[in-house]
Amino acid sequence: MEKKKEHHKKNNHNHDHGGIFGKNTELYFAILSGFTLITGFLLEKFTGVSENLPFGLYIGAYFFGGYFTLKEAITKVAKGEFEIDFLMLVAAAGAAYLGEWAEGALLLFLFSLGHALENYAMGKAKKSIAALTDLAPKTSLIKKDGDTVEVGIEELKKGDIIVVRPNSKISADGVIVKGSSSIDQSPITGESVPVDKKPVENSDKEYTGDSDIPDESRVFSGTINGNNTLEIKVIKEAKDSTLNRLVTMVQDAQDQKSPTQLLTDKFERYYVPSVILLVIILNFAFLVIDETWSESLYRSLAVLVAASPCALAISTPSAVLSGVARAARGGVLIKGGRPLEDLGVLTALAFDKTGTLTEGKPKLTDVESFGTIVKKALLETAVAVEELSDHPLAKAVVRDGMEQLGKDSKIADADDLEAVQGKGIKANYQGNSIYIGNLELFEDIDNGVPEEIAEKVKALEGEGKTTMLIKRGNEFIGMLGLMDTPREKAKETLAQLKKIGIKKMIMLTGDNQKVADAVAEEIGLTEARGSLLPEEKVEAIKKLAEQENKLAMVGDGVNDAPAMANSTVGIAMGAAGSDVALETADIALMADKLETLPFAIGLSRKAKAIIRQNLWVSLGVVVFLIPATIMSWASIGIAVAIHEGSTLVVVINALRLLAYKK
Repeated sequence: MEKKKEHHKKNNHNHDHGGIFGKNTELYFAILSGFTLITGFLLEKFTGVSENLPFGLYIGAYFFGGYFTLKEAITKVAKGEFEIDFLMLVAAAGAAYLGEWAEGALLLFLFSLGHALENYAMGKAKKSIAALTDLAPKTSLIKKDGDTVEVGIEELKKGDIIVVRPNSKISADGVIVKGSSSIDQSPITGESVPVDKKPVENSDKEYTGDSDIPDESRVFSGTINGNNTLEIKVIKEAKDSTLNRLVTMVQDAQDQKSPTQLLTDKFERYYVPSVILLVIILNFAFLVIDETWSESLYRSLAVLVAASPCALAISTPSAVLSGVARAARGGVLIKGGRPLEDLGVLTALAFDKTGTLTEGKPKLTDVESFGTIVKKALLETAVAVEELSDHPLAKAVVRDGMEQLGKDSKIADADDLEAVQGKGIKANYQGNSIYIGNLELFEDIDNGVPEEIAEKVKALEGEGKTTMLIKRGNEFIGMLGLMDTPREKAKETLAQLKKIGIKKMIMLTGDNQKVADAVAEEIGLTEARGSLLPEEKVEAIKKLAEQENKLAMVGDGVNDAPAMANSTVGIAMGAAGSDVALETADIALMADKLETLPFAIGLSRKAKAIIRQNLWVSLGVVVFLIPATIMSWASIGIAVAIHEGSTLVVVINALRLLAYKK
């Protein structure tokens, strides 16, 4: 990871030049350049002082205005790159050669001032990303031999127990082993409301996989503890923490070029040689029209300044940088310019069902008693028997059943559990044999299932629910219905997505078609496809991609990874708790919340619109200035003023993304 960061620093030229005035030396030099230029110009035009004094001030303006430009140009030329800095120096040297010292000094002053302001503005976006690295505290309180010792977070090892005091930052990813509190997870997941956390039941357990760790006990480095002291077992070292990986990925995302940027890069490859050819031709204009070579040289230098693609070069990267930074602050990791742009032009979304559109765990939704037995007695019987089983459906019956009965309810114990694979269970409860299972379980027992009860079971199954019939001795006493229920905000979120122009919303699931249709109807999907194997999901995505221009797959980023790879954009939910999801997805919603999706799409559309505006501004200025300088309507000074002004407009326009509201 450290190597990665080093690579990042090497490949991203840092414009925060140091110097005698600190990090703002470039800006102060630009101001000094302007001061010496104006003083020299006023002395030359309005006083009778010796020519040497204004000339000396112009030399000073050249020095202060050209110092950082020359430094940058030397660095670039050494790498075999000829960029805008080099072209500006050529134009300034040409002006000096022609004796137009004031004009050359004005060019360097405006260029250095524009450059300094542009770097300052871009620094604001970079600071927004750098702020992520400051979220984690530098030290941690660790329990050692009964004492609490302060150590650097880099010294923390897996299995260490750290103490987090009230209202302080958590220094490592871990699980709570002692204490309960509300944690502000907004720095990582973007959730605005603190989340209640409690200790794990088994504090000695070694957690090897992300799925082993209960959400209500998991904490992340950089999040903020509430009002209670916590003891936390470290599960990841500092370099592997979710926060550290998030920062690295956001930094790497700055280097990932968007389709628009790749297009402008391609355009510049042909544009720059064309400009240089035009400038060379204009040098010989004196052979065709009635003017001196000096006038032709001046015109060619003015065109060189006017045609420099500075604003065009920065129009897309500045918007991508601001967009990625704003998304990260909202709990959305966007891995570069391509997914940022693609997300905004989506016309269709494909969703996995379990854990994406639904809660991902079955809930007891229906309790129906038959005959004279009351609902309370039915639930007590079901809870007592299912408590003996470790099946996920049994756990759901016990959890939700106890909630309906009241946590303090006393229920007699059942015993003699017998499991019938794939059909159900049998146990003894209060002297009776109790059978709980599906219709198949009862086909071989006594006279099977009465037609009337079988119809009720099928009706419940028709709603996409898993049913459990309950029989006591020879009498059917009731049935239970369980379902992986839709997320609370799923319907509202899909309505929002429809409102912002997503035409198709399709669910792809391994569950049977009845279940898929029931969920789709409840939350407002346009289509549901059930009984799909993982490879069939991939085929479905490929077919949908042929019908729709741009398609995203939304899932957990783990078992959906192949389908995500075949979509335009892969979006993973709950990525803060999954290393795999962070790696596989193009876009990761750090919180396990579907409702952050409209924010991400809205931000992408805004970024796309700003990129388009920036391209119009940058190209429009070049289209206006080139003819104006060729016809001698605009001097070098006017050309550089408009040129630098357009660059600043483009950067400031991109910075608007940092203030984007959800």
